[in-house]
Amino acid sequence: MRPRKTDRHLPAKVYQKHGAFYYVHQNKWERLGGTLEEALAAYAKKVQVTSSGAGMPALIDRVLTQVSPTLKPNTVLQYTAAAERLKDILAEFNPDQVLPRHVAAIKNSMAATPNMGNRVLSFLRAVFTYAVEWQIVDSNPCIGIRRHAEKKRDRYLTDEEFQAICAQATENMRVIYQMAYLTAQRINDVLSIRLADITEDGIAFKQQKTDKRLIVKMTPDLADVIARAKALPRSARGLTLFTTKRTCKPVIYETVKQQWRKACERAGVGNATLHDIRAKSLTDAKREGKDATKLAGHADPRMTDRYIRLREIDIADGPTLPRKKPSKTEQQAG
Repeated sequence: MRPRKTDRHLPAKVYQKHGAFYYVHQNKWERLGGTLEEALAAYAKKVQVTSSGAGMPALIDRVLTQVSPTLKPNTVLQYTAAAERLKDILAEFNPDQVLPRHVAAIKNSMAATPNMGNRVLSFLRAVFTYAVEWQIVDSNPCIGIRRHAEKKRDRYLTDEEFQAICAQATENMRVIYQMAYLTAQRINDVLSIRLADITEDGIAFKQQKTDKRLIVKMTPDLADVIARAKALPRSARGLTLFTTKRTCKPVIYETVKQQWRKACERAGVGNATLHDIRAKSLTDAKREGKDATKLAGHADPRMTDRYIRLREIDIADGPTLPRKKPSKTEQQAG
C-alpha cells in the first residue's frame, strides 16, 4: 500500500471529501459519517485487530476508534494527533515487540515539547491497556515510564496588551475575546453560547470539559458585549450568539485561534495565547475580591490557583546600612 499524501491523521482507507468521511476499498466509496467521531465509530465496526501480527498502526487505529465516542471533541483531536505521531514512530513494530526501552526512547525524543510528549505517552499507555485487555500483549510497556515535568505557564496579559489586541481584532472577534474575559469561560464554551442561554440574570453555561453548570451574572459590560454581538451584520440569525457572517453557523475554535494570532502580531504583543484570556480574567477577578473559583467552575480552589498569574508577593523590610557612630566630641557639639 502506498503511503498517503493527504489526510494522514485518518485511519487506513479513510478519506475526507465534501465535508464527510469515507471508507475507500477497491475504488468504492462508503460514507462513514459527517464528523470525525461518527467516522471513527463506523470505522471501528469495519476494522478489527485480533492479533499482535496486525502491527502497531492497526492497533492504534482500533483503540482510537474505541475511545473516541466517550471523549470530548478537543480530546479526540489531541489523541488523533498523538496517534498519527505514534503510527509513524512504531510503523515497523508489532505490539508484542514494543518494550519499555522503546517507550522511554519515544519520551526522550519529545523532551523539547513536554506537553505534547505527555499526550503521546498517555495515549500510548491507553493503547496498551486495551491491548492487554484484548489479550494481544501480556503487559503494558508504558508502566514505569514517568511523564515529562511540565512547566507552568505564568504569562499574564496586561490591561494595555489586552486592549491593544482587541483594538487590532475585527469586531466579530473582538466581542468573542471580550466575552471570554468577562465570563472567564473556555473559548469553546463561549462559542457555544446560545441566545436561549442569555437572560436578565446572566449567561448560563454548561462547561464542555467538566459538565459543570453555572450562571455568570449579568453586568453592564456583559450586556454591552451581547448587544454588540447581536448587532453584527448577518444574513440570518442563528441559534448561537456568535455566528459566521455568511452561513450563520457557529464560529469554530480554529478561526478564533488564527484571528487571535493575527491580532497579536498587529498589536505587537508576543507570547500570548487564547488561554491567557481565561487566566487574566480569573487573576483580575481574584484581585478585585471576587470568587475566582466559582467563576472558573472549579470544585477545588487549588485548580483555580493554577490559572492565577499575578500572585501577591510579600513585601519585606531589609536592614539599614551600618553608619559610623558619632564621637564624644561630635555628640557634645551636637
